[in-house]
Amino acid sequence: MISLLVLTTGLTSVIGLTVFLSISGYDFSAFESEAGVEEEVRVLVSKALADPAEMWLPPDWSTVDEEPNAESIKYGKELLANTAEYLGPQGKVLQMSNGLNCQNCHLDAGRVPLGNNYGGVASVYPKVRNRSGQLEDIPKRINDCFERSLNGDKLDPESEEMKAMVAYMIWLGQDVPKGVKPTGAGLYSVPMLDRPADPIKGKTVYDKHCITCHMADGQGMMAQDKRTYVYPPLWGEHSYNQGAGLFRLSRFAGYVKANMPFGVTYENPILTDEEAWDVAAYVNSLARPAKNLAGDWPDISKKPMDHPFGPYSDSFSEEEHKFGPFQAIIKAKEEKK
Repeated sequence: MISLLVLTTGLTSVIGLTVFLSISGYDFSAFESEAGVEEEVRVLVSKALADPAEMWLPPDWSTVDEEPNAESIKYGKELLANTAEYLGPQGKVLQMSNGLNCQNCHLDAGRVPLGNNYGGVASVYPKVRNRSGQLEDIPKRINDCFERSLNGDKLDPESEEMKAMVAYMIWLGQDVPKGVKPTGAGLYSVPMLDRPADPIKGKTVYDKHCITCHMADGQGMMAQDKRTYVYPPLWGEHSYNQGAGLFRLSRFAGYVKANMPFGVTYENPILTDEEAWDVAAYVNSLARPAKNLAGDWPDISKKPMDHPFGPYSDSFSEEEHKFGPFQAIIKAKEEKK
């Protein structure tokens, strides 16, 4: 018996459920959530329903002063909300990242259900991640984001800043049992298309829903102090690089479906599933910084369906792994199991 988070959507709302499955002859141990376990289980479960009240919610911020390390927790939240002010190109502590803030990808400093939140970080780390093939702790995971999403350098794990961010994440997950990934942690899994995601259609979606904040050139809107962005760039030299999680279409589509345009919630999405996939294809088809990924996925059979760089353990092309359709890729992986 295994517990898997399965998410599905109706026409006007997104709802989640923890589904318990007993599956004979199918071993999920090779997959982790970041590598697309939701996609594999979707082949077996067509629909799930649940009360949105089951979603993880952060602790009451007004209680933070009760903690013995309250100042560190507060500093950690401040760093995640305003990363560039402290650690960006003109950072007042270090100059080590691209000008984005962590909360550009982890909404409201990682506190929003299905907004790429940090609710499950303390409960699931340390863990072995398939991407590195290694046991990783929270500082290693944070540094992955600095090197990929913030296209920057590693932060000293013993620094005050790293310790503060870890303290904040542990505080956020204080009520989550060890080993449990709470409902609503991470991102929404958008139902798959029966066609490849289409960058041309995605540009139409972008022009209709995204251009006001991220601009026609995708470079976002700088704050008046020129230290950071009011709205982040989605491609180009100041955006996330090709090693970032959002460079996978399923991750980007899940993020925008439940959270974009800015102000949308998972309970009342605006984009259709097709629009979410297509705008992901458009944004991720545009130029951005490269990253050396030679050390990623040492076991190539564990690459997620939408990792866009080979080699692969199957016969599908990089184009198919990037844009889909993904059902045949999943089926081939299933048959190998």
